[in-house]
Amino acid sequence: FAHLSFSEIVSVPLDFIDLTLSKTQRKTPTVIHKNYQINRIRHFYMRKIKFTQQNYHDRLTQIITDFPKLDDIHPFYADLMNVLYDKDHYKLALGQINIAKNLIDNVGKDYTRLMKYGDSLYRCKQLKRAALGRMCTILKRQKQSLEYLEQVRQHLSRLPSIDPNTRTLLLCGYPNVGKSSFINKITRADVEVQPYAFTTKSLFVGHMDYKYLRWQVVDTPGILDHPLEERNTIEMQAITALAHLRAAVLYMMDVSEQCGHTVEEQLELFNNIRPLFANKPLIIVANKCDVKKIDELSEEHQKIFADLTADGVAIKETSTLTEEGVIKVKTEACDTLLIHRVDSKMKGKKVHDVLNRLHLAIPSKRDDRERTPYIPEGASTRRKMETDAPKRKTERDLELELGDDYVLDLQKYWDLMNEFEKQDRIPEIWEGHNVADYIDPLIMKKLQELEKEEGLKEAAGEYDSDSESDDDEMKDIRKLASKIREKKKMRILLSREKQTKKGPKMPRTAKKVERKTLEKEMSSLGLDMESKDETHYAQLARRSRSITRKRKRDESQPPTSVTRSRSNSRTPRDLSGVRDEKVCFPPLTLQLKFTFCSAIRRFMLKKVKRMMKNSQQGMNRLGKKGEADRHVFDLKPKHLFAGKSKMGKKDRR
Repeated sequence: FAHLSFSEIVSVPLDFIDLTLSKTQRKTPTVIHKNYQINRIRHFYMRKIKFTQQNYHDRLTQIITDFPKLDDIHPFYADLMNVLYDKDHYKLALGQINIAKNLIDNVGKDYTRLMKYGDSLYRCKQLKRAALGRMCTILKRQKQSLEYLEQVRQHLSRLPSIDPNTRTLLLCGYPNVGKSSFINKITRADVEVQPYAFTTKSLFVGHMDYKYLRWQVVDTPGILDHPLEERNTIEMQAITALAHLRAAVLYMMDVSEQCGHTVEEQLELFNNIRPLFANKPLIIVANKCDVKKIDELSEEHQKIFADLTADGVAIKETSTLTEEGVIKVKTEACDTLLIHRVDSKMKGKKVHDVLNRLHLAIPSKRDDRERTPYIPEGASTRRKMETDAPKRKTERDLELELGDDYVLDLQKYWDLMNEFEKQDRIPEIWEGHNVADYIDPLIMKKLQELEKEEGLKEAAGEYDSDSESDDDEMKDIRKLASKIREKKKMRILLSREKQTKKGPKMPRTAKKVERKTLEKEMSSLGLDMESKDETHYAQLARRSRSITRKRKRDESQPPTSVTRSRSNSRTPRDLSGVRDEKVCFPPLTLQLKFTFCSAIRRFMLKKVKRMMKNSQQGMNRLGKKGEADRHVFDLKPKHLFAGKSKMGKKDRR
């Protein structure tokens, strides 16, 4: 927890209940019917209770884990949070949130257990409402704690990121002595500077670089000289920083007394808070030396400063207006702190383990004779030649020499056969092609090698052709091709014969033919359609039509006796208990008997369904639409659709 990032703490929602209930409605099923099985109804409402409880649990757990624990963080942050927010109040708020989380978990467990005993949709829904209501009531009682934690989070996110263990310079002193002006001069910070007291009301941090290291400079609010119990929150922030930060302390003083406090008051404050400077490098900075210096003070004041110097306290004079002595103070403070940190580490136990692994070998002298290093003659002459030879001018030298007339020209260093070609412009694109793709420095050499190879092939007779031999080869190829074609034709004919043996194929879509057209075609083929045979064909056609009509009629009429298949052997649930067709009125004709029985059957079915509906009506009277059922109150809310420009012309505007 050396680096605490307070800005990463998740915000505490104040409309906790609305957020959670709306999320429950969006993320869980919303349609339930009274005709569902009771197990399904129980599972539906049980899921809503568990989802709401888990949602509350996750949100509250995240709040508890994100906020820093005062016992686990650095003492500087712990004391700073105690000064700003009162640690008792802070711990109490987090503890109440933790208790609320445990209570909500218990409510969720209890009501999911009770849901197993719900025997109707109404009772299950009432259990769900009771569970959600108790959870919301528990959370409503934590409203003040949540609001307090949200204010703490917002204030924490605005606090500067101070590393308690890094190299730090700490500025302290009376208000309006020049602390903020000093930090603005040596860092990139931009602290507000005004000619009145307590302009700085909180800790400010600036960063700077010295000896390739990153330093932080902390500007504290002004401190007044009175007892610790009477100091306000602004002053206590500075006291906390002085007590816990391992830093070099710069105690700022205004010897000109323009801050409204005398030199005696400032020295008295220094003596009061001096116990906080124990084991820390300390420098007294006498600011505003452009107005008044220490030499110009009275003898009493000069004697006090002389006594401090005798005690080993460094005293430096600066002026943040003219920047006189500012950099000197910064340098001395940084060097003093570095030396102090090294000394403190050397006194620790870890250094011994490191020193045991290090060994510095120093060769011992054989005798008192002085042995100078030997340099060979070649090396010395070469070094002498290099120093005597004129130094080649670099582009930087030319730039300094010519000034504004200098132009960077890199083409003068190109290595070309002809000097006058150095300034020629080389096109990147030539006739639509990239020139770089066709550049080859060895193109002429490769071309000569190719021509030589072609000449050798031609001399060897590789390109000589015999026309007679070519004709003989072509004749053989043509004969072979004709044989292949004949064989292919034979295979096609054989496959066609196989298809015709199976019989003619009927087309997939047969056209409708009228009787007159058919008779005309048959008579043209030699079939006598007007003879006795015609009556025979017509009778056959009529008979087939009457058979199909009879079959359709039989299918439409109800069966005389009830015949059930294997799948139809069981009576359907909605027909169980209904009067059977067999138990009907005394013997009548078949048609009348069927009509009466079917009418009675329909009447009985209606009566059974009405009785079933009436029996369920009392149980589900209150199982109406609720907050968990899908309902869109406004299909087009005004805040989403009003004033939006749509596609089309904008001329009407």
